[in-house]
Amino acid sequence: MDIRVSMRESPDGRWEARASVEPPVEAKGASSGRCLATLRRALERAGAGGVTGEPLTLIVEVLPQLAGVAEAARIMAWDKRRVVTYIHRGSFSAPIQSLASGRVWRRDDVEDFAAAWRARQVGRRRR
Repeated sequence: MDIRVSMRESPDGRWEARASVEPPVEAKGASSGRCLATLRRALERAGAGGVTGEPLTLIVEVLPQLAGVAEAARIMAWDKRRVVTYIHRGSFSAPIQSLASGRVWRRDDVEDFAAAWRARQVGRRRR
């Protein structure tokens, strides 16, 4: 039996998973592997494999952590106005979506931008 699962890493580093069965089954764990193992056990206890004992196949979608302007500012160690200035100049990483409430990035993209920006700053200081 195929079961769709959405996983996400929470800000505290723990993992959360939710299986799309009725009723929904959820699990948490210190790592993605532990979270999935806990979820699999919970699904087996709930009888999600059916009465035939059909093996469970989990189809896992890992949802990325997201960041808005405030989170981007915290990652960059800047204030929000400086992030907005870089955005308006076209110098900041492109958001994955612009919403009425603001721009949204994948957190990994902002962290990659921060690492590259810091590396450029170190290079400039050496000259």
